[in-house]
Amino acid sequence: MSAPAHLDPRLLRAFVTVAEELHFTRAAVRLYVAQQALSRDVRRLERELGSDLFVRSTRQVTLTADGERLLPYARAVLQAQEDLLAAAGRSRPLLVDLNSPGLETPRRVLHRARELASGHELMARYESGLTGAAGELLAGRLDASFGRFAGLAPVLRSGLEHQPVRYEPMAIVLPEDHRLAALPEVPLAELAGETVYAGAGNPRTPEWTDLARQLFRGRGIALASPAPLAVGDEEFQRIMARTRHPVLTVVDFPPLPSMVLRPLVDPVPLSPVSLVWRKGLIHPALEGLRRAAALVGAEEGWLRIPVDGWIPADDSVVMASP
Repeated sequence: MSAPAHLDPRLLRAFVTVAEELHFTRAAVRLYVAQQALSRDVRRLERELGSDLFVRSTRQVTLTADGERLLPYARAVLQAQEDLLAAAGRSRPLLVDLNSPGLETPRRVLHRARELASGHELMARYESGLTGAAGELLAGRLDASFGRFAGLAPVLRSGLEHQPVRYEPMAIVLPEDHRLAALPEVPLAELAGETVYAGAGNPRTPEWTDLARQLFRGRGIALASPAPLAVGDEEFQRIMARTRHPVLTVVDFPPLPSMVLRPLVDPVPLSPVSLVWRKGLIHPALEGLRRAAALVGAEEGWLRIPVDGWIPADDSVVMASP
Protein backbone atom coordinates (compact mmCIF):
# COMPACT_ATOMS: atom_id res chain seq x y z
CA MET A 1 0.00 0.00 0.00
CA SER A 2 1.13 3.57 -0.72
CA ALA A 3 0.65 6.35 1.82
CA PRO A 4 -1.46 9.32 0.59
CA ALA A 5 -0.87 12.78 2.01
CA HIS A 6 -4.38 12.89 3.50
CA LEU A 7 -7.12 10.37 4.27
CA ASP A 8 -10.72 11.37 4.83
CA PRO A 9 -11.88 9.77 8.13
CA ARG A 10 -15.23 9.05 6.46
CA LEU A 11 -13.47 6.65 4.09
CA LEU A 12 -11.79 4.89 6.99
CA ARG A 13 -15.14 4.55 8.78
CA ALA A 14 -16.65 3.03 5.65
CA PHE A 15 -13.78 0.53 5.46
CA VAL A 16 -13.95 -0.44 9.14
CA THR A 17 -17.72 -0.94 9.06
CA VAL A 18 -17.57 -3.16 5.98
CA ALA A 19 -14.66 -5.08 7.54
CA GLU A 20 -16.74 -5.71 10.67
CA GLU A 21 -19.89 -6.72 8.80
CA LEU A 22 -18.26 -8.35 5.74
CA HIS A 23 -21.47 -7.32 4.01
CA PHE A 24 -21.98 -4.02 2.16
CA THR A 25 -25.76 -3.86 2.69
CA ARG A 26 -25.53 -4.37 6.47
CA ALA A 27 -22.65 -1.89 6.68
CA ALA A 28 -24.67 0.72 4.76
CA VAL A 29 -27.57 0.29 7.20
CA ARG A 30 -25.22 0.85 10.15
CA LEU A 31 -23.84 4.02 8.60
CA TYR A 32 -27.23 5.36 7.41
CA VAL A 33 -25.99 5.77 3.84
CA ALA A 34 -26.95 4.28 0.50
CA GLN A 35 -25.08 1.09 -0.43
CA GLN A 36 -23.92 2.73 -3.66
CA ALA A 37 -22.38 5.63 -1.72
CA LEU A 38 -20.66 3.21 0.67
CA SER A 39 -19.20 1.18 -2.19
CA ARG A 40 -17.99 4.39 -3.80
CA ASP A 41 -16.21 5.45 -0.59
CA VAL A 42 -14.49 2.07 -0.21
CA ARG A 43 -13.30 2.12 -3.82
CA ARG A 44 -12.02 5.67 -3.38
CA LEU A 45 -10.01 4.56 -0.32
CA GLU A 46 -8.60 1.63 -2.30
CA ARG A 47 -7.54 4.00 -5.09
CA GLU A 48 -5.89 6.39 -2.67
CA LEU A 49 -4.00 3.55 -0.97
CA GLY A 50 -3.20 1.84 -4.25
CA SER A 51 -4.39 -1.54 -2.97
CA ASP A 52 -7.48 -3.74 -2.87
CA LEU A 53 -8.85 -4.07 0.67
CA PHE A 54 -11.64 -6.57 0.00
CA VAL A 55 -12.24 -9.60 -2.14
CA ARG A 56 -15.81 -9.28 -3.43
CA SER A 57 -17.92 -12.03 -4.91
CA THR A 58 -21.65 -12.54 -5.38
CA ARG A 59 -21.70 -14.65 -2.19
CA GLN A 60 -19.28 -13.08 0.24
CA VAL A 61 -16.92 -10.26 1.10
CA THR A 62 -13.55 -10.98 2.71
CA LEU A 63 -10.54 -8.88 3.68
CA THR A 64 -7.37 -9.03 1.63
CA ALA A 65 -4.00 -9.24 3.38
CA ASP A 66 -3.64 -5.45 2.95
CA GLY A 67 -7.10 -4.99 4.43
CA GLU A 68 -6.17 -7.09 7.45
CA ARG A 69 -3.03 -5.00 8.01
CA LEU A 70 -4.92 -1.70 7.68
CA LEU A 71 -7.81 -2.56 10.00
CA PRO A 72 -6.19 -2.00 13.44
CA TYR A 73 -4.62 1.28 12.32
CA ALA A 74 -7.92 2.52 10.86
CA ARG A 75 -9.67 1.71 14.13
CA ALA A 76 -7.00 3.60 16.07
CA VAL A 77 -7.39 6.68 13.84
CA LEU A 78 -11.17 6.66 14.26
CA GLN A 79 -10.89 6.30 18.02
CA ALA A 80 -8.48 9.23 18.12
CA GLN A 81 -10.96 11.25 16.07
CA GLU A 82 -13.76 10.38 18.53
CA ASP A 83 -11.58 11.51 21.43
CA LEU A 84 -10.80 14.77 19.61
CA LEU A 85 -14.47 15.39 18.80
CA ALA A 86 -15.44 14.87 22.41
CA ALA A 87 -12.73 17.22 23.66
CA ALA A 88 -13.43 19.93 21.08
CA GLY A 89 -17.18 19.89 21.38
CA ARG A 90 -17.68 19.40 25.09
CA SER A 91 -17.79 23.12 25.91
CA ARG A 92 -20.34 24.43 23.39
CA PRO A 93 -23.64 23.46 21.76
CA LEU A 94 -24.08 22.55 18.09
CA LEU A 95 -25.82 25.54 16.46
CA VAL A 96 -28.38 24.36 13.91
CA ASP A 97 -30.20 26.78 11.61
CA LEU A 98 -33.82 25.74 10.92
CA ASN A 99 -34.37 28.58 8.39
CA SER A 100 -37.71 29.77 9.83
CA PRO A 101 -39.89 28.79 12.80
CA GLY A 102 -42.54 26.21 11.93
CA LEU A 103 -40.81 24.55 8.97
CA GLU A 104 -41.34 20.82 9.47
CA THR A 105 -38.33 19.22 7.77
CA PRO A 106 -35.45 20.78 9.76
CA ARG A 107 -37.49 20.79 12.97
CA ARG A 108 -38.13 17.02 12.82
CA VAL A 109 -34.49 16.27 12.05
CA LEU A 110 -33.33 18.39 14.99
CA HIS A 111 -35.78 16.73 17.38
CA ARG A 112 -34.55 13.24 16.36
CA ALA A 113 -30.93 14.37 16.64
CA ARG A 114 -31.54 15.48 20.21
CA GLU A 115 -32.70 11.94 20.98
CA LEU A 116 -29.69 10.34 19.27
CA ALA A 117 -27.13 12.74 20.77
CA SER A 118 -28.78 13.21 24.15
CA GLY A 119 -25.45 13.87 25.85
CA HIS A 120 -24.91 17.02 23.79
CA GLU A 121 -26.71 20.33 23.39
CA LEU A 122 -28.16 21.18 19.97
CA MET A 123 -29.49 24.75 19.74
CA ALA A 124 -31.87 26.06 17.07
CA ARG A 125 -31.17 29.24 15.11
CA TYR A 126 -33.23 30.96 12.37
CA GLU A 127 -31.30 32.51 9.48
CA SER A 128 -34.23 32.57 6.94
CA GLY A 129 -32.31 31.14 3.96
CA LEU A 130 -29.35 28.94 3.10
CA THR A 131 -27.40 31.69 1.34
CA GLY A 132 -27.69 33.83 4.44
CA ALA A 133 -26.70 30.91 6.63
CA ALA A 134 -23.75 29.91 4.42
CA GLY A 135 -21.69 32.95 5.40
CA GLU A 136 -22.32 32.18 9.07
CA LEU A 137 -21.32 28.54 8.53
CA LEU A 138 -18.08 29.48 6.82
CA ALA A 139 -17.29 32.02 9.53
CA GLY A 140 -17.81 29.40 12.26
CA ARG A 141 -20.71 31.29 13.86
CA LEU A 142 -23.16 28.53 12.86
CA ASP A 143 -22.61 24.78 12.55
CA ALA A 144 -25.35 23.40 10.29
CA SER A 145 -28.27 24.53 8.17
CA PHE A 146 -30.83 23.18 5.70
CA GLY A 147 -31.67 24.19 2.16
CA ARG A 148 -31.07 23.94 -1.56
CA PHE A 149 -27.35 23.24 -1.87
CA ALA A 150 -27.32 23.50 -5.69
CA GLY A 151 -28.62 27.06 -5.39
CA LEU A 152 -25.53 28.30 -3.55
CA ALA A 153 -22.79 30.14 -5.39
CA PRO A 154 -19.83 27.83 -6.21
CA VAL A 155 -17.52 29.84 -3.93
CA LEU A 156 -19.83 29.06 -1.00
CA ARG A 157 -20.31 25.39 -1.90
CA SER A 158 -16.55 24.87 -2.07
CA GLY A 159 -16.24 25.38 1.69
CA LEU A 160 -19.26 23.30 2.67
CA GLU A 161 -20.46 19.70 2.70
CA HIS A 162 -24.00 18.45 2.37
CA GLN A 163 -26.22 15.42 2.85
CA PRO A 164 -29.49 15.11 0.88
CA VAL A 165 -32.48 15.05 3.23
CA ARG A 166 -35.71 15.57 1.33
CA TYR A 167 -37.42 16.39 -1.94
CA GLU A 168 -40.10 18.58 -0.36
CA PRO A 169 -43.29 19.14 -2.41
CA MET A 170 -43.96 22.79 -3.12
CA ALA A 171 -47.17 24.70 -2.53
CA ILE A 172 -48.78 28.09 -2.98
CA VAL A 173 -50.14 30.40 -0.29
CA LEU A 174 -53.22 32.33 -1.43
CA PRO A 175 -55.54 34.95 0.06
CA GLU A 176 -58.63 33.03 1.17
CA ASP A 177 -60.79 34.87 -1.41
CA HIS A 178 -58.41 34.18 -4.33
CA ARG A 179 -59.94 32.55 -7.42
CA LEU A 180 -57.82 29.39 -6.82
CA ALA A 181 -58.41 29.12 -3.08
CA ALA A 182 -61.38 26.75 -3.48
CA LEU A 183 -59.23 24.12 -5.23
CA PRO A 184 -57.79 21.34 -2.99
CA GLU A 185 -54.68 21.32 -5.22
CA VAL A 186 -53.51 23.89 -7.75
CA PRO A 187 -52.27 22.66 -11.15
CA LEU A 188 -49.30 24.73 -12.29
CA ALA A 189 -51.15 25.61 -15.48
CA GLU A 190 -53.75 27.44 -13.37
CA LEU A 191 -51.06 29.90 -12.26
CA ALA A 192 -50.52 31.13 -15.84
CA GLY A 193 -51.06 34.88 -15.87
CA GLU A 194 -50.43 35.20 -12.11
CA THR A 195 -47.58 37.09 -10.50
CA VAL A 196 -46.12 34.96 -7.69
CA TYR A 197 -43.86 36.10 -4.87
CA ALA A 198 -40.75 33.95 -4.30
CA GLY A 199 -38.43 36.11 -2.25
CA ALA A 200 -37.00 38.22 -5.08
CA GLY A 201 -34.64 40.80 -3.66
CA ASN A 202 -34.09 39.00 -0.36
CA PRO A 203 -30.29 38.64 -0.08
CA ARG A 204 -30.65 35.68 2.28
CA THR A 205 -32.74 33.50 -0.08
CA PRO A 206 -31.57 33.85 -3.72
CA GLU A 207 -31.41 30.03 -3.98
CA TRP A 208 -35.19 29.94 -3.48
CA THR A 209 -35.86 32.71 -6.01
CA ASP A 210 -33.70 30.88 -8.57
CA LEU A 211 -35.69 27.67 -8.00
CA ALA A 212 -38.93 29.59 -8.60
CA ARG A 213 -37.55 31.25 -11.72
CA GLN A 214 -36.71 27.86 -13.21
CA LEU A 215 -40.14 26.48 -12.27
CA PHE A 216 -42.03 29.44 -13.77
CA ARG A 217 -40.05 29.53 -17.01
CA GLY A 218 -42.24 28.73 -20.02
CA ARG A 219 -45.41 28.45 -17.93
CA GLY A 220 -46.62 32.05 -18.16
CA ILE A 221 -46.04 32.69 -14.44
CA ALA A 222 -44.41 35.98 -13.54
CA LEU A 223 -41.97 36.39 -10.67
CA ALA A 224 -43.10 39.18 -8.35
CA SER A 225 -40.80 42.16 -7.95
CA PRO A 226 -38.98 42.59 -4.64
CA ALA A 227 -41.22 43.49 -1.73
CA PRO A 228 -40.14 45.06 1.58
CA LEU A 229 -38.36 42.42 3.65
CA ALA A 230 -40.91 41.29 6.22
CA VAL A 231 -39.67 39.94 9.55
CA GLY A 232 -42.21 37.88 11.49
CA ASP A 233 -45.57 36.37 10.53
CA GLU A 234 -47.55 39.56 11.20
CA GLU A 235 -45.41 41.68 8.91
CA PHE A 236 -45.30 38.99 6.24
CA GLN A 237 -49.09 38.69 6.27
CA ARG A 238 -49.50 42.50 6.11
CA ILE A 239 -47.23 42.84 3.08
CA MET A 240 -48.85 39.91 1.26
CA ALA A 241 -52.33 41.25 1.98
CA ARG A 242 -51.34 44.54 0.38
CA THR A 243 -49.78 43.03 -2.75
CA ARG A 244 -52.25 40.09 -2.92
CA HIS A 245 -49.62 38.04 -4.76
CA PRO A 246 -49.71 34.27 -4.30
CA VAL A 247 -46.60 33.11 -2.44
CA LEU A 248 -44.49 30.11 -3.46
CA THR A 249 -43.63 27.89 -0.49
CA VAL A 250 -43.54 24.23 0.61
CA VAL A 251 -46.33 21.95 1.82
CA ASP A 252 -45.23 22.16 5.46
CA PHE A 253 -45.34 25.95 5.61
CA PRO A 254 -47.12 26.98 8.84
CA PRO A 255 -50.71 28.30 8.48
CA LEU A 256 -51.41 32.04 8.40
CA PRO A 257 -54.69 33.80 9.20
CA SER A 258 -56.86 34.78 6.19
CA MET A 259 -54.64 32.74 3.84
CA VAL A 260 -54.81 29.18 2.53
CA LEU A 261 -52.07 26.78 1.46
CA ARG A 262 -52.58 24.55 -1.58
CA PRO A 263 -50.16 21.88 -2.92
CA LEU A 264 -48.96 22.36 -6.49
CA VAL A 265 -49.52 19.52 -8.97
CA ASP A 266 -49.22 18.56 -12.67
CA PRO A 267 -46.25 18.31 -12.23
CA VAL A 268 -45.40 18.21 -8.52
CA PRO A 269 -42.53 20.70 -8.09
CA LEU A 270 -39.98 19.60 -5.49
CA SER A 271 -37.69 21.69 -3.32
CA PRO A 272 -34.40 19.77 -2.80
CA VAL A 273 -33.37 20.04 0.86
CA SER A 274 -29.91 19.14 2.16
CA LEU A 275 -28.30 19.23 5.57
CA VAL A 276 -25.29 21.54 5.13
CA TRP A 277 -22.23 22.05 7.32
CA ARG A 278 -18.74 23.52 7.10
CA LYS A 279 -15.97 21.31 5.74
CA GLY A 280 -13.76 20.08 8.54
CA LEU A 281 -16.32 20.82 11.26
CA ILE A 282 -15.44 18.98 14.48
CA HIS A 283 -18.31 18.48 16.91
CA PRO A 284 -19.49 15.26 18.58
CA ALA A 285 -23.19 16.02 17.88
CA LEU A 286 -22.75 16.40 14.11
CA GLU A 287 -22.84 12.64 13.55
CA GLY A 288 -26.11 12.48 15.49
CA LEU A 289 -27.58 15.21 13.30
CA ARG A 290 -26.53 13.38 10.13
CA ARG A 291 -27.91 10.07 11.42
CA ALA A 292 -31.17 11.78 12.35
CA ALA A 293 -31.53 13.24 8.84
CA ALA A 294 -30.98 9.80 7.29
CA LEU A 295 -33.33 8.02 9.70
CA VAL A 296 -36.25 10.43 9.41
CA GLY A 297 -35.80 10.64 5.65
CA ALA A 298 -35.87 6.84 5.31
CA GLU A 299 -38.91 6.48 7.56
CA GLU A 300 -40.89 9.12 5.66
CA GLY A 301 -39.66 8.32 2.14
CA TRP A 302 -38.38 11.88 1.82
CA LEU A 303 -35.89 11.07 -0.94
CA ARG A 304 -38.37 9.30 -3.18
CA ILE A 305 -39.25 11.34 -6.27
CA PRO A 306 -42.86 10.94 -7.43
CA VAL A 307 -43.46 9.90 -11.03
CA ASP A 308 -44.72 13.39 -11.86
CA GLY A 309 -42.09 15.18 -9.77
CA TRP A 310 -40.12 18.17 -11.10
CA ILE A 311 -36.67 19.35 -10.07
CA PRO A 312 -34.01 21.28 -12.03
CA ALA A 313 -31.36 19.19 -13.75
CA ASP A 314 -28.55 20.77 -11.71
CA ASP A 315 -30.28 19.80 -8.48
CA SER A 316 -30.61 16.19 -9.65
CA VAL A 317 -26.84 16.01 -10.13
CA VAL A 318 -26.00 17.69 -6.82
CA MET A 319 -28.46 15.60 -4.79
CA ALA A 320 -27.07 12.40 -6.30
CA SER A 321 -23.45 13.15 -5.43
CA PRO A 322 -23.05 14.58 -1.92
